[in-house]
Amino acid sequence: MPDNILYIVDVFTEKKYSGNQLAVIRDAAGFSDEDMQRIAKEMNYSETTFILSDKEINGGYDVRIFTPEDELPFAGHPTIGTAFIIQQEIVKKQAEKIVLNLKVGQIPVTILYKNGEPDFLQFKPVHPSFGKRLSPADIAVALGLSEGDIDGNFPIQVVSTGAGCIIAPLKSLAALKKARVNKEIFFEAVKDLDTKVILIFSPEAREKGNQLSVRFFADELGIVEDPATGSANGCLAGYLAKYSYFGKEKIDIRVDQGHEIGRPSQLFLKAEKKGATIDIYVGGRVIMTARGNLV
Repeated sequence: MPDNILYIVDVFTEKKYSGNQLAVIRDAAGFSDEDMQRIAKEMNYSETTFILSDKEINGGYDVRIFTPEDELPFAGHPTIGTAFIIQQEIVKKQAEKIVLNLKVGQIPVTILYKNGEPDFLQFKPVHPSFGKRLSPADIAVALGLSEGDIDGNFPIQVVSTGAGCIIAPLKSLAALKKARVNKEIFFEAVKDLDTKVILIFSPEAREKGNQLSVRFFADELGIVEDPATGSANGCLAGYLAKYSYFGKEKIDIRVDQGHEIGRPSQLFLKAEKKGATIDIYVGGRVIMTARGNLV
């Protein structure tokens, strides 16, 4: 196996050693699918990305995303973290936009700079689709909660922006904190769905200036709990706009995630319903923590 440059970045964070970790491997065209899966399992982060080439193809960079268990067509924090590495290590100059060629299609990432360095990155996922609704009673039991902890004013529903996610609204931060997934009950409740990952959220935030707190569970992907999930929060943004959660079909908010597992994170969500479609933007900051080589 050839030497390949390996980067580690923290995504959706204001400081090192928080947010969501990501391993990014460069010049990865020589790896087989099996190689990539084994490397992702070795890294054991929520995701590892592989930049296949330093050359642009059709205006973007070919990138593949793997969890420790499987390949994903799209994921949020890997998209932002990989765009950061491409700008810093391949392009090596200010670029307003970096495009990733992912399995789901081309995803553009816009970059804002401060003192010449990337300060804020934001991606625009595909328009959301809304699928099956689930029983509050079933999901409450699967999360170790009472049905009274679920906010019945809004549905529990599958939402997808290229990667599907169940969105479940809770009434309080206390309910969010005490949620625990019972895998046997949960997988039985979602056995007929294409997606078996879930984001739960509360209308109370932990941090001043934020509007929501969220948690994300993905045992199916080998991720017990994720510290910051861009794709699922993109689904959440579309959901909030569709159902006018804040009383209007447009949102511009900050959410926190990851506190329960010691990786506090902050994500910026924008969404606006425009007729039959909803435009979504998910953003945050990225910090590089390591650079080395695979051997």
